[in-house]
Formats: sequence, structure tokens, C-alpha cells
Amino acid sequence: MFAHLDNLSIKSRTIFKVNVGLSESNPDAYTPKMVSIGPYHRKNPQLWQMEKYKVLYLQRFLKRKKELDVESCISELMKLKEEALKCYDDIEDYDNDMKDISFPGSIKKLNDYMSGIADQFLQMLLLDGCFVVEFIRELSGRYPIGEETIINTSVGYIFDQVTRDLMLLENQLPFFILDKLHHMTKQDNELPFAIMAKYCFPINLPKTTHLALLKLYYNANAGNIKHLLHLIHMSWHLVNPNTYPGKKSLCCNPLQIFRSKEEPKDKDNKVMPNATELSGAGVNFTNFGNIYGSYDKEGILYTSLLEDILDTSYFDIKFENGLMKIPCLDIFDSTESNLRNLITFEQQYDVHHKYFSDFTALMDYLIDSEKDVSLLRQKVIIVNEIGEDKEVTRIFNTIGKGVRTSHGFKYKEGYRKILQHCDKPWNRMHASLIHNHFSSPWVGASTVAAIILLILTTIQTILAFTGGVK
Repeated sequence: MFAHLDNLSIKSRTIFKVNVGLSESNPDAYTPKMVSIGPYHRKNPQLWQMEKYKVLYLQRFLKRKKELDVESCISELMKLKEEALKCYDDIEDYDNDMKDISFPGSIKKLNDYMSGIADQFLQMLLLDGCFVVEFIRELSGRYPIGEETIINTSVGYIFDQVTRDLMLLENQLPFFILDKLHHMTKQDNELPFAIMAKYCFPINLPKTTHLALLKLYYNANAGNIKHLLHLIHMSWHLVNPNTYPGKKSLCCNPLQIFRSKEEPKDKDNKVMPNATELSGAGVNFTNFGNIYGSYDKEGILYTSLLEDILDTSYFDIKFENGLMKIPCLDIFDSTESNLRNLITFEQQYDVHHKYFSDFTALMDYLIDSEKDVSLLRQKVIIVNEIGEDKEVTRIFNTIGKGVRTSHGFKYKEGYRKILQHCDKPWNRMHASLIHNHFSSPWVGASTVAAIILLILTTIQTILAFTGGVK
């Protein structure tokens, strides 16, 4: 039964079923709501309505080259089938699992259209692959002249749901399948598929860098991209300075300066204070915004602003002289799902630096309550587009469950700088004053009133004493 199993076959897997320990706090964040891509969720009848759109996208795909038909596409995909099978968890018997499925109602025509393909796995690769490639082309404005979009992405809900589903770890196709389909119908002036796909997923995370995007552009066809989610993850990598001689290192993952809450913090076992406590100890917060690269119609990256941002990176979080600088994070309905799937990919794949895991660990440190979210929102470090601050608090207090941070995450100097700042006598006194006497507007008003009363009483006493002496 396990004759086919070996260490190499396990290591080749890049599209995982999400570990229960990571998904139990919010299983919905890993489950598609509109479209199934790949084998894991294909049996879900709630997603079958999108199958008819897949056929429409396949038909559009075939029209791009006169010599293309279903048989020729399947013939090309057959060459990649074994490699594609190795990317998934336990789907060797996929054809038998799927052969009894028949789509209801109007979607039943799908079985008739694809009846000539006996191999269910190849049928899935073709339908889902053409859907992803053509949908991304459509988002890029590259659909045939005179034709309209198949999916009306101007309806925000549809765009948000489909792009969200394409970001799920369990909802991926191997990137070499997508790249192959793209090349089969690629126009001479068309961008590499990796670049086209990157700009179709505005996932509202803190800024990337021009250098990271430039590196992605020149390595778009290198074959080292595992799937779309991996592509998005790569887009926010810190750039290796050795790739660009003469340029100094941007940073060495500054998030390593903070420690995991589950482990001892230092020799005195001190815990990183939350945002409100840090503010009370005299720490000021500031934000920085988004930087996205720009490409011309030939796909060449504009570099006019490149020199201005060489020292800036996505996770360029710093603490110096009482000032903490954190990237601006827009919180939308899909942000939790995007972050969770990026984190899960880091946890289940051999990623050296777990950038997103570290970032959410930092945010979990800073956010203990709605007061912390409110403070960070006032500093425009968080832009809350989902309503209540309580919901943002829930996201960051649960998203890190079962998550391990990068190796060396807990030994950096910046963490000690924060503790040293908070341990200075004046800062401790300031924090105690804020905590005990200005913890709320009413307490603060009472404190101010008491101080004014004390001053007036003192003045009255002095006047009475000086009058008695005369």
C-alpha cells in the first residue's frame, strides 16, 4: 500500500492540506467560498456553480490559437501529470474518487463537453488551469477585442471572493501548469505570467519593495515558484543584497527582535508590553505606507524612484530613541484569510524566514485589547475597514495559535532596547501615572480635578498663613 512512498515524494509536496492545529481557530479562513481550484474541494456541491464559468474560460483559451483543441491541451498536460500529482497530499486514487460525480441541472452539460477525457485529474488541470490563466488575463485587461469579461469583476463582492479563493493554500495548482498553459497561448507582447498574476492580487498587506519586484521580474520564468500563494509570498521577500553588487543589506528581518509569547522573554522573564503600555511608558508610534512597483506596457519596471527606497523593506520595523516605526496595515474582510494562508504555507513548507509568522507575532504582542487597536488605528498603523476594533483584536489574538516564529526570533537587540526604555525610572513613573491616574477619560478628569483642588487648597493655605503673619 505504501510502496510508492519515499522521502523524496514527501519533500516534493508543495500544496498541503492545512494542519488541524493551525486551522482549528478559524477553519473558514482556509475554505473556498466561490470557486474550487485543484483536487481538495472539487467534491463540494456549493462550489459547482462556478464550473460553467470554467468551461467558458476554456473555450476562450482555445480561441487564442487556431491549432489548439482539448486533445492537444490534454496531450501537453499529460507530460506534466506525474510531477503535478507529487505536489499534493494523498490523491493518487483521484480518478476513482471523482468518476461518480455528476453535476446537477444546467451544469450537467459539463460532463458532456468533457466526456472525451477519461482522466479526471487531467480534466481538472485543464479546466481549473484555464480558469486561473484566463481570469488573471481578464483582470489585466487582456481579453479578446470585442468580447466582454466572463466574470463581472466590477462587482466588488465577486472580485473579492474569487481572488480570496485563489489565495488559499488548499486551492492551488502547481505553478508550472499555469505557466505552461500561459505559454501555449502567450502573445508576443504579453508579460510573464508571474508578473501579471502578482498585480491581480492587491492583498492589502504592508509595502513591498521595488528591488523585490525587480528580482521577481527577472526570475519569473526560473521555475522556482510553487503556486500562486508562493508567488505572493515571494513578492514580499527581503531582497538578498548579494544579488545587487554595491547595495547594502536592507535589513535582516527586524521582526526577529521580538520574542514568542510562549517562551521566556529574558533572564527576568519579562513580557513584551502591549501598545497601550508602551505608549504609557513614553514610546511613540509612527507608520509608513505602501510602495508598489510600476511597469510600462512592455513590462519594464520603472526605476526612477528606486534609489529613494533602497533602505526600505516590507518588514522594516524599527525601534530607536523611543520611536517605534511599523508599516501601515489595511484590515479588510479577506485580510485574515490571506494572512492565515501565507502563515500556514510558511509553517508547512521549508521556508527559512517566516516573515508573516513573525509579523503577526509582533502584532499579537502589541494588541491585547480594543484599546490597543484604537491606539494603533489613531496612529494609522492599522486602517480598520471591517468595523469594530473588537474584531481586529480577535484576529491577532487567535491567528498565532500553533504558529512557530523564525529561528533566532528571540535574541535580537531591539527587544532589549524596548525593555530598557520601559525600565528607565522616568518612563516607569510615567507609565505608572498613566496606568493609575489616566487610564480612562473619567479617571483622568478626576485626577486633573484633584490636582486643581490640591493647588487651590495650597494657595488658600499660603494666603491664610501670610495674612495671619501680617
